[in-house]
Amino acid sequence: MAENHDFGKKGEDEAENLLKSKGFEILGRNVRIAGNEMDIVAKKEHLLVVAEVKTRSYATMGEPEEFVSKKQQQNLIKAANAYVTQKNLNVDVRFDIISIVKNQYQTTVRHIEDAFYPVM
Repeated sequence: MAENHDFGKKGEDEAENLLKSKGFEILGRNVRIAGNEMDIVAKKEHLLVVAEVKTRSYATMGEPEEFVSKKQQQNLIKAANAYVTQKNLNVDVRFDIISIVKNQYQTTVRHIEDAFYPVM
C-alpha cells in the first residue's frame, strides 16, 4: 500500500511541476473539503484549476484519465464549489485531468484542460 501511495505522490509531484511551469500558483495538494478531496488546486490570474491526477505504470487497461468516474467528477465539482465559497473567491473554475504513465522505460504526462464540466 505504501508503494502505491509513494507512486501516486510522485505523479502528483510531476503534475505540480507541470502546472508551475505553466505559470500556476499551487494553492494546495490533497485538499479535503465537503467530504471530498482535490488532488491539486492551482490559480493563475482569475482562473482556479482543480486538477485530478491519475498515475499508472502502464496504459494497457486504458489511459489513466479514463478512470475518472462520473461520481468522482461530481465529488470534485462539490469540493470546488465549497472551496470557492469558503475562500470567498471570485474566479472561473476549470476541471483538468493530468494523466501520467510512469515506468522504467518512460514517463508520459498529458494535461487535459477542461476535462469535464459541471452539469447545469
